[in-house]
Amino acid sequence: MSHPAIITAAICGAETTREMTPHLPLTADELAEEAVRCREAGASIIHLHVRREDGTPTQDRGLFQKALDAIRRRTDVIVQTSTGGAVGMTADERAQPLECAPPPEMATLNAGSLNFGDDVFVNPFPLVREFARRMREKGVAYELECYDVGHVEACLRLAQEGVIELPAHFDFVMGVRGGIQATEDNLVFMVSKLPHRCTFNVAGIGRHQLPMAALSLQMGGHARCGLEDNIYLSKGVLAKGSFELVGKVVELARGARREVATPAQAREILRLPRRPQ
Repeated sequence: MSHPAIITAAICGAETTREMTPHLPLTADELAEEAVRCREAGASIIHLHVRREDGTPTQDRGLFQKALDAIRRRTDVIVQTSTGGAVGMTADERAQPLECAPPPEMATLNAGSLNFGDDVFVNPFPLVREFARRMREKGVAYELECYDVGHVEACLRLAQEGVIELPAHFDFVMGVRGGIQATEDNLVFMVSKLPHRCTFNVAGIGRHQLPMAALSLQMGGHARCGLEDNIYLSKGVLAKGSFELVGKVVELARGARREVATPAQAREILRLPRRPQ
């Protein structure tokens, strides 16, 4: 349990709205300010989505460029862009953040399709292979997004094909209606599927965010928190920003006798190159 814990702050997302919480950052400056607050609270990775002026989700390259530039000017966090976007977006639309210059250090690689609430999040193998190719071409590290056990198996198959390389960093998204639910036995099973030297992160949805973060940290994993997945600090109490949730996860890490990773330590753990200048 001596290795540092990486905390990822998912500060915006595609589903949370200002009607749900007035503390949601939307503009490039707001995203950068929130990234700084999260870094000061203990986060080393910022998971990034962007929005249009009216708050609707988009994968627009120009808006990602503005947000990336604003964050990079103000803090040394690892920025991990989403290639999931929002349900219903096309593959080319979703891949736009990879075209930023310089490209992001990390991006999400969704491993498979699933029912997502009342919608379907579509990630067929040809699309996953194409996203992996684009990431490899741009030198972007991937976080493998797994919403169910079959997604872990899909990653192992893709590794056998040479599409991705192992060891890799996995993110277990737990609690989506249509995916694997957020329970201890489910997490233990998911972790048991991972090959040697792979690292894992847990993103619990809604009320499961902090309990699953605590469990992951106790198991030697890492944790994701933030307004994308959960807007409450405690029952009925809105978090004033993702930074407050990061602060809670820092407390959980210390309770698990884990140091909190700096961005430099996170880059080492995740086998990333040094921060781009």
